[in-house]
Amino acid sequence: MKCFERLVLKHIKNLLPPTLDPLQFVYRPKCSTDDAITTTLHLALTHMDKKDTYVRMLFIDFSSAFNTIIPQTQIEKLSLLGLNHSLCNWILHFLSERPQTVQIRNSFSSTTTLSTGAPQGCVLSPLLFTLLTHDCLAMHNSNHIIKFADDTTVEGLISKGDESVYREELHRLADWCKINNLSLNVDKTKGMVVDFRRSHTNNSPLNTNGSSVEIVKSYKFLGVHLTENLTWSLNTSSIAKKAQQRLYFLRRLKKAHLPPPILTTFYSGTVESILSTCINTWFGNWTITDRKTLQRIVRTAEKIIGVSLPSITDIYTTHCIRKAIRITSDPTHPLHLLFVLLSSGQKYRSIWARKVRLRDSFFPRVIRLLNSM
Repeated sequence: MKCFERLVLKHIKNLLPPTLDPLQFVYRPKCSTDDAITTTLHLALTHMDKKDTYVRMLFIDFSSAFNTIIPQTQIEKLSLLGLNHSLCNWILHFLSERPQTVQIRNSFSSTTTLSTGAPQGCVLSPLLFTLLTHDCLAMHNSNHIIKFADDTTVEGLISKGDESVYREELHRLADWCKINNLSLNVDKTKGMVVDFRRSHTNNSPLNTNGSSVEIVKSYKFLGVHLTENLTWSLNTSSIAKKAQQRLYFLRRLKKAHLPPPILTTFYSGTVESILSTCINTWFGNWTITDRKTLQRIVRTAEKIIGVSLPSITDIYTTHCIRKAIRITSDPTHPLHLLFVLLSSGQKYRSIWARKVRLRDSFFPRVIRLLNSM
C-alpha cells in the first residue's frame, strides 16, 4: 500500500502549480530544513539591519494536526488546486470510513470507524496536511508564515515598536484554524523576541485562544537551536555532543582493524553528517570557540582513522556552493532573487549590509564566495 501511495504522491506533486506557497519548504525539489531556517534568519537579519527594528517569532504547535483533517474540506481545497474529480474521490475514500482497533498484548478493543484525520504513518498524510494549509498565508508584507509540513513559524518584522499588524495577523491565523478544524496547542506554542536595540523594553506576551504564549530565550527550530541573541554556542554544544557519541563507534571499528577507506566512509555518514547539519545557517556568525570545538572533533577522527579529513571550513564551503547552485537553478525559491548577475554576467551583485550580523550570514557570504571563484 505504501508503494502505491508513493505513486499517488508523485502524481499529485506533478499536478500542483509551481508557485504554490513559496514559504512551504517540504515536498519541494532540492529544498530541506536549512532552506526554511536560512530564509527565516535572512528575513530577520535584513529587517534588523535598519534602525529601531526587532523581530518576533511564534513557533506554532498544532494539537494532533493530522487527526483533525476534515475529508470534505480537504477535497474542496484539492479541487481548487486543479486535481481532477476521480483523484479527489479516491482521496476522499482513502480518508473516510477507516476501521480502527487497539491491541494491548492479546486483548483487542471493539472496531471503530473513523472519517476524520489522515492515517498516521502513511506516505500521503504529510502532503495532504501541507495542501490543507496552502492558503494559510500572511496578509501583510511585514509578516511571514514559514512552514515545513506541520512545523509553522509566524515571523513579524516590527518597526518602531508597532506590533498591531503582527497581532492582527495572529488573530487571523486563529480564525483560519477554527475554520479548518485545527487547534493550537498553547502550552507547546512558544514565542521569541530578537531585539538588539539598546533601549528595548520587556515585550508584552502574545495571546492565543485566550491564553498567553510563553516567551522563551531559545527554541529548537527544525533541529537547530535558535536563541534570542542569535548566538550559536547552544547549537554547537548540541552538535558536538552528538558527534562525540558517534566517535565511540569509530574507535570500535578501528579496534576491529577495518581499513581507512571504510572508516572514512563511516565517518562521513555518521560524524561529518552531524557536523554539517544546517551548517549554512550558523557557520558565518559563530565564535572562534565554537569553531575550535567542532574542529577538535575532526582532528580526533583524523587520529583514529589515520588520514586527513576535510576541515569545518572546507565542509562549509562545499555546502555553500552546493546550496547556491540549487537556489540559482530554482526560480520558485523565495530567495532566488537575491542572486542577481551584474551586467558583465560573471559576478553577482553583493548584498549591502550595515551590521556584521547580516554581512556574515549565509547569503552575503555565499555571494562573496561565488564572486571570488
